Amino acid sequence: MIDVRYADDRLAVVDKPAGLMVHDSKLARDEHDFLADRLRAQFERPLFLVHRLDRATSGCLLLAFDRDTASALGSQWMARSVEKHYLAICRGWPAEESLVDHPLDGGPGKPHKKPAQTRFTRLATTELALPSSGFPTSRYALLRAEPLTGRFRQIRRHLKHLSHHLIGDTSHGDGRHNRHFRRLGIHRMLLHSERLVFDHPHTGQRLCVEAPPGDEFARALMLFPGTAAG
Repeated sequence: MIDVRYADDRLAVVDKPAGLMVHDSKLARDEHDFLADRLRAQFERPLFLVHRLDRATSGCLLLAFDRDTASALGSQWMARSVEKHYLAICRGWPAEESLVDHPLDGGPGKPHKKPAQTRFTRLATTELALPSSGFPTSRYALLRAEPLTGRFRQIRRHLKHLSHHLIGDTSHGDGRHNRHFRRLGIHRMLLHSERLVFDHPHTGQRLCVEAPPGDEFARALMLFPGTAAG
């Protein structure tokens, strides 16, 4: 059963599990289990996905139960009036506040680059006794990431651009640090959609829906003293 964080007759926000594809696509390969199919069965009605999350990403996913609602929510997405807050754990200690303005292509087969902006806020840091690059310890940071645009794997690729690679990212990350976390029993990519803030298209109410990180992500937070979990 997928955890539902908010639902009414028009829309819902669910907590997507890490490791589950949202829908069938060219990237699915031999996958046969999709979040969209599970949700149609769970809600017992058709639905429309307002946005996407990578398979390895967990957290808040917004969906609509009719085309008009989906279109109205999509318009908010395009107008950048939806606040999207992610939690991410990266290697190194980036600046306390930064805005990455770095164009990105659209992924495989889409070489044209478009503007892409992500705001990062450093929430906590830790230094672990894990040797790396000739040093006896390794540094990591917990970030809030706010993508201001919606490009392919934007947060992951912007962290790579900063050389503060996302932990657990096997496509754009740093294998040495990924291995460190696997030895700690944390095998997932550490990116979680923690909060969505948007206007309900029918009531006008500003909704703030949250999904706290669970499973291995919560275990990773315990590595950061002073955080709610650490």
